Amino acid sequence: MEDSIILQMREIVKEFPGVRALDGVTLEVRRGEIHSICGENGAGKSTLMKVLSGVYPYGSYEGQIFYMGEEAKFKNIKESENAGIVIIHQELTMIPELSITENIFMGNEIVKHGLIDWEEARRRTMDLMDRVGLNLNPNTLIKNLGVGQQQLVEIAKALSKNVKLLILDEPTSALNEADSANLLELMRGLKSKGITCIMISHKLNEIAAISDAVTVIRDGRTVETYPVEAGHVDEDRIISSMVGRTIENRYPPHESHPGEIIFEVSDWCVEDPNVPGRMVCKNSSFHVRAGEVVGFAGLMGAGRTELMRSIFGHNYGIFHGGTVKMKGRELSLPSVSAAIEAGIAYVPEDRKNLGLNLIDNIRMTIVSANLKAILRGRLLDFGKERQAAEQSRNALRIKTNSVDAGVTTLSGGNQQKVVLGKWMFAQPEVLILDEPTRGIDVGAKYEIYRLIHEMADQGKAVILVSSELPELLGMSDRIYTICEGSITGVIDSKDANQEKLMRLMTTTSDVKA
Repeated sequence: MEDSIILQMREIVKEFPGVRALDGVTLEVRRGEIHSICGENGAGKSTLMKVLSGVYPYGSYEGQIFYMGEEAKFKNIKESENAGIVIIHQELTMIPELSITENIFMGNEIVKHGLIDWEEARRRTMDLMDRVGLNLNPNTLIKNLGVGQQQLVEIAKALSKNVKLLILDEPTSALNEADSANLLELMRGLKSKGITCIMISHKLNEIAAISDAVTVIRDGRTVETYPVEAGHVDEDRIISSMVGRTIENRYPPHESHPGEIIFEVSDWCVEDPNVPGRMVCKNSSFHVRAGEVVGFAGLMGAGRTELMRSIFGHNYGIFHGGTVKMKGRELSLPSVSAAIEAGIAYVPEDRKNLGLNLIDNIRMTIVSANLKAILRGRLLDFGKERQAAEQSRNALRIKTNSVDAGVTTLSGGNQQKVVLGKWMFAQPEVLILDEPTRGIDVGAKYEIYRLIHEMADQGKAVILVSSELPELLGMSDRIYTICEGSITGVIDSKDANQEKLMRLMTTTSDVKA
């Protein structure tokens, strides 16, 4: 094997009951390069990396792995980490009740005279957080961090180990553009120090910006691998390889016909539950018309998610005042159930903790927000339940053999589709979508965009929160911007561009709807 090759995976086959997740995948990665892996949700990308890192141990798969010139037979993740392979999973794995320091050094504690040296651990934590651009107290509990901040802590944890091969599974899926750019720059720095990176990503612009090589996987098989000239990636070629067809436009053509205002929020004020006196929503006011898709743009920590969660049944923060009206009638929304009854649905950005019951199957999850729709008399009609789940599976292209499968058996993107299906089945008047395409491949994104348009065409009011400005520009009729808890502007998408939005996202002067 050539000295320049750090990793070879040959004819890897991995089967689960009824499913062949990997069907002879081959991967070759050179030392010191950033190698991107692309593919639709369920294509086998994450499964391949779990085979490599020992999550699926040697003997549970077919094929061979050669790492640094020798055959690797990792029996667990500890063995792969000792060899210098560290994986950051798409689903975050930290313990919410522990601090940043405790999570970073868990299982890798700094010991002095037989005791854990917490002072040194905190000092190193500060250094690691500085490397990933995170300015926080190392004693902060993980549960008090946003999803994006948690992702950066995961990366800091990986850097605390003697990494030779760093695997990042959708590392920027929870980050806004500024933090994503910071992470990509961090990866370039790692590369300059001889660390090899494998990045699984659906964001083609990031792949183009940072990759030295790209491998495309479809249906558990390697489609192609090719080297990349810095900054030049044939995105159409990647998309065609990923989905087996060409996609002419990233966003489906749509003609919008907004009607009357049906959803209106006025002077909404909410206090941070963890920082007394800090207002995360400051007199926020906005409205949405029937048949309209309204986008919300803001940097991480701006207050977009806090605003939406607090509206959805006071699900977040300490409420200080404000009104919500539906079709001119003021609503009382003291709980999530009251919000659902009022015709409001919310697809959260954190699907694992807020969007799913991880012990449920797909069938039960799809109907969970609208059990009334499957009643026969006073009893649940399981035939209707199955029919609803099958319709959602087909409409959203959820990759599974059965709607009886547990949601934990699905890839992250397919879990997100199940969450979408749950709320679409509830038939809401107002649909709040918080990062609905996070971790979803370009082919599936297109289908979700079409479904969003269908909801708007039915006269629903759709709110789209996204960290991807091109997505907001491509899908929204109007876009509100938020900075430090205040709505700082609203602009028609036809008059907007990324520069105008970024200017409004970084100003602190607020405006009324």
